[in-house]
Amino acid sequence: MNADVSIIGAGIIGAACAHELAANGLDVLLLDAQRGGATAAGMGHLVALDDNPAELALSDYSIQRWRELGRLMDERCGYRNNGTLWLAASDDEMAVAESKLNALSEQGLSCELLGCAALKAAEPEVRSGLHGALKVSGDGILYAPNAARWLIAQGGKRIVQMPARVTRVQGQQVELSDGRVLRAQAVVLANGIHATELCPELPIQPKKGHLVITDRYPGRISHTPVELGYVTSAHNSEGPSVACNIQPRPTGQLFIGSSRQFGTCDPEIDSWMLARMLKRAVDYMPGLAQLNAIRSWTGFRAASPDGLPLVGPHPRQPGLWLAVGHEGLGVTTAPGTAELLVAQLLGRPSALAIAPYSPSRFFCSSDASSMLANANANESLRP
Repeated sequence: MNADVSIIGAGIIGAACAHELAANGLDVLLLDAQRGGATAAGMGHLVALDDNPAELALSDYSIQRWRELGRLMDERCGYRNNGTLWLAASDDEMAVAESKLNALSEQGLSCELLGCAALKAAEPEVRSGLHGALKVSGDGILYAPNAARWLIAQGGKRIVQMPARVTRVQGQQVELSDGRVLRAQAVVLANGIHATELCPELPIQPKKGHLVITDRYPGRISHTPVELGYVTSAHNSEGPSVACNIQPRPTGQLFIGSSRQFGTCDPEIDSWMLARMLKRAVDYMPGLAQLNAIRSWTGFRAASPDGLPLVGPHPRQPGLWLAVGHEGLGVTTAPGTAELLVAQLLGRPSALAIAPYSPSRFFCSSDASSMLANANANESLRP
């Protein structure tokens, strides 16, 4: 099967990369083992995070792209520009909100501080006694599985999707579980937590999360309320943590999260963690205790040591490109990741700085020659 580029993984990252490659005139073979991943398991919260400048740049750029795509996507993709409310439960958290306001405003994002009365008017269901909130108007929500399918469909005949499990990858060559060997001018690894099965040298570890969805209760909330403790709690790199994150779905249902656990690959629901997470959510929105939850599940995010994805050429395998390690921001940053990857692959200027996301930051400097060979090997990909 002939293709300019083979992509391993058809989640939101692989789909966005395929979409961008096809838009640039390249033929793509999308290989997916259909094992499930973060795209199917996550909330689909499109959120600008500012833990560091590179994270903010990538998330903001991508959200702008989602707003453009949202005008084209069909209703099944569930795109909404509903905004995030970062809830402050103390004076210290209001200070964090002000700092966040400054950082986001400097990036050009539309946001405003709400006092306790304005917060209650915006979301009457949140508990009394909160000190206020930061409203980030540009954030949104998306039903990622359908959005991934939509992105793939837009590629038309340029994107061929094939159910297949890749058992080995070596540069421009992949080997399938049935023994077939496929070659392309470039191979893109975009299969999330499964990436280390093919490239064990990658510094990626799974981070487990739980989610709950309720029955249909239209109109209970309109924004996505997230506690400001999420910044220090849910992104804590050590030990299990929970934080309130409640998302309204277009169906009238509510997604309730979130949790983080390292050191486990067990997909079973941990009742103690689920209870802890729900208690946290009820602390911020007491009315949740009277709602009917219809399903809970777990998923795994692929986390890198510094919280930023690995996007670019594999430093040791010419012909192999990486788009992995997005942790909880894969859905948010998929369009930006795709543009960043394709710009490098085609040797074109990138709208985003390349260095902060380069896989080479986790490899020794002697790998630079392999990266140069990788870039030179793709001269023929340029349309």
